[in-house]
Amino acid sequence: MSRSEAARSSTFSIDRLYEAVDEKRRARGLSWQQLAREMGNTSASTLSGISRRRVLEGDGVLQMLRWLDRTAESFLIPPGDGGPPLPVVERGKILRFDTRGIYAALDAQRRELGLTWREVADAIGGVAPASLTRLSKGGRTAFPEIMRIVGWLHRPVSSVVRVSIW
Repeated sequence: MSRSEAARSSTFSIDRLYEAVDEKRRARGLSWQQLAREMGNTSASTLSGISRRRVLEGDGVLQMLRWLDRTAESFLIPPGDGGPPLPVVERGKILRFDTRGIYAALDAQRRELGLTWREVADAIGGVAPASLTRLSKGGRTAFPEIMRIVGWLHRPVSSVVRVSIW
């Protein structure tokens, strides 16, 4: 399978993520506010509003995935192989995407394949070249875009995260 095909072959399901979060929340008898406090850095309105969004902030999704003890790949349609688990994070720390590292990996592959940023963006699909080059500055990324990027890189999400102080 080519990098283009890999990047486009699966779609991250925000709806399935919401269903999993809501199911576990209800099973534990938590309100959205209690869940937000338990997760730490996510608001109740963000959590309860997941089902109405088509794009989610990447670091917030990482916190949901840690709380669920699931991988991002487990929410792909068709389902992925699950991928390696996300790192365990001690209290007072948080998982974030290593956007500078993602940029470096993209740039290395881009150079190796002799592609322009436009060609990389086209191969990934649904991503603007500026979104890719902006990763070099650090900062944030979003779902489902990040899943297409790591798919093109043939890497699991767990390989592009870092632990940070909250």
